[in-house]
Amino acid sequence: MNVYDSLADAIKALQQRGYVQDFNLHPEWIECPSLKLRLAPEEFHVDEIHRFEGMTNPDDSTILFAISSATGMKGLLVDAYGVYADALTPVMISKLKVDGQTNV
Repeated sequence: MNVYDSLADAIKALQQRGYVQDFNLHPEWIECPSLKLRLAPEEFHVDEIHRFEGMTNPDDSTILFAISSATGMKGLLVDAYGVYADALTPVMISKLKVDGQTNV
């Protein structure tokens, strides 16, 4: 598992490994705006999770998800750690957690 010093380093390295799409988080799905595509929880897997704390405030945290779809599409989802957790459905919250195949 790779450990990155910064969010920018992680994004660059993951893009070089094929995670080139940008995903946005919604309560019941993730979307890729450039492809006008929505993925339901059963249509994607979180391959890797990387957390980064703010330089001056540990509460200022960001989480980076490396995601792949069943069709082989790969992309990244960047989110403020825990900020939107209450707005997500239980299925989405479960899907964005570590499972036996996720690298952390």
